[in-house]
Amino acid sequence: MRRTNWKQAAVATMVTILFGAGSTAQAQSSAPDSRWSAEFGIGWDNSISGNINSSAIGTLDNQVVVITKNTYEAVYGTGLHIRFGGGYMLDDSSELRATFTFQSLDADLTPMGDIGVSRLYGQYTDYQTFGLDVGLRRYGNVTPKVRAYGEGTIGLGFVDKTDITLVAPAINFSAKNNDFYDQTAAFTFGANVGVLVQTGERVGIFGQLGVRWVSGMAPIDSLEGTSLDTINDKSARWTIPFITGVRVQF
Repeated sequence: MRRTNWKQAAVATMVTILFGAGSTAQAQSSAPDSRWSAEFGIGWDNSISGNINSSAIGTLDNQVVVITKNTYEAVYGTGLHIRFGGGYMLDDSSELRATFTFQSLDADLTPMGDIGVSRLYGQYTDYQTFGLDVGLRRYGNVTPKVRAYGEGTIGLGFVDKTDITLVAPAINFSAKNNDFYDQTAAFTFGANVGVLVQTGERVGIFGQLGVRWVSGMAPIDSLEGTSLDTINDKSARWTIPFITGVRVQF
């Protein structure tokens, strides 16, 4: 339910952005060229690889446990991706950019494996990051009003801590593992391609598709001595963000 609500809100926001850009363009008079710009975009963040937990065999509550691996896609699905930032044109086709990125993904109840004679389930807390990416964008003219572009970025993403609650209903077992991953400053890099449609002297609307890598989160060794302490040590992930939004020159 929560995921549906924010997706509906995101779609409504994107529609508002596009119509707003068109209305603004109609109202704009001729303006002098400027090298500075600002952008706002919103869209989806699709995980394509990376495990929120790896597989292992160990013990919990004096019972044998089998943990199966879970991907980010299986646990979190498609998440919200918001970007805002600005750029400076070095020349007619090259732009230096700095962008703040917010990502938010809601977790589903996840099958984790088995403990004793019971199935084991996990409930992760939401995955949220806020980061800063810097990079270079190159434009190419398609028509006088349409430009295609490609860009590369590097940066830092600050990932919130992640907790997990483990439950085995058949044996009445429940345990909350605080700080399964600690708050993390992760390294990021990405590449995007997009199209910018100039709807006025200062205003354009864009759509872009890319790939983004986020390094692994900082694991907490609270499972030490259970032979399960390696399930949270390989958490780097790849995503495909799809973004649409507005670019304004000033």
